[in-house]
Parts: sequence; structure tokens; C-alpha cells
Amino acid sequence: MERERREQGMTIPTMVTIKEAAEKTGLSYYYIRKLCLEKKVVHIMAGRKVLINEEKLVNFLNGEMEG
Repeated sequence: MERERREQGMTIPTMVTIKEAAEKTGLSYYYIRKLCLEKKVVHIMAGRKVLINEEKLVNFLNGEMEG
């Protein structure tokens, strides 16, 4: 199924919780939450849970701007 998505040019982003993002980046939970509240990183709300687009977070942390 993953191969079918690639063939169609469709990629599914990796979404992580704030806690997972904090563990992976070494940043604090509260700092990443603040980035979400300030709309500096791409995220969605799934009920009460915040899911962050991992690739966009990495790009943001590397100083790459959205175009």
C-alpha cells in the first residue's frame, strides 16, 4: 500500500505528539507547545492532542522558512 501511495505522488507526513517531539529533539515540552501556540510549526488538533508534522518541525529548527 505504501508503494501505491508513492506511485501516485502522495506522501503521508509523520505526525508526532508534543511529548514525542520533545524527546526526539531534546527541547522541552513547554517550548514545543509554545511554538504550536504561536503557530510557528505545522500542527493539528486531534481531539485534545496536538500532533506536529515532524518534517516541518525539523525544517523550522534548521532555520528553513516556508515559501
